[in-house]
Amino acid sequence: MTAVFSHGRLRLYLLKLLDDGPKHGYELIRLLEDRFLGLYAPSAGTIYPRLQRLEVEGLVSHTAAGGRKTYEITDAGRAELRQRAGELTALETDIAASVADLSSLAGEIRSEVRGSVRDLKRELSEATRQTRRARWEAPAPPPRPTSTTGPQAGLLDELDQRLAAFTAEVGRLMRARQFSDTQLRTAIRLLDGALDGLRRLLR
Repeated sequence: MTAVFSHGRLRLYLLKLLDDGPKHGYELIRLLEDRFLGLYAPSAGTIYPRLQRLEVEGLVSHTAAGGRKTYEITDAGRAELRQRAGELTALETDIAASVADLSSLAGEIRSEVRGSVRDLKRELSEATRQTRRARWEAPAPPPRPTSTTGPQAGLLDELDQRLAAFTAEVGRLMRARQFSDTQLRTAIRLLDGALDGLRRLLR
């Protein structure tokens, strides 16, 4: 859970979201993910126990339809929101600051990954040009036996080496210090984006 929701503040924010209208658990998860620009999304195991606790305390109620529970704030829940209006305002300020920090971190990681992919693409393009030039300028080699590797073997070896170096560097960074769940999720999404870019490039 992101630190901004420590000390029971997620409970307060759930009341705030339900004050806007009845919602089921996954709607609340999606709203929180949207609020954090996709950089944080609580798990069902985080949300549902808190909703159950709020219901025990009489601050929310639920109705069930089609195997899905829809939660609604009660009058007691609205009264707690009014009593804790100052805390809610401070929480909104902290959320805005947290989103700004996470966006900045994601931007830095994204720029680094984008730069790495751009460099890889440029090097692959240059290697391809050199290979094509060599084909035109050098005399044709004798036919290769079918058991040997093709003309791209050296380039593929270089790509393998760079991928291994990239993996090793990511491992070194991950061992350097502890990361939050949000940072790890962001890193995973960025790596997925880089992989998609390589798939499009090498397809």
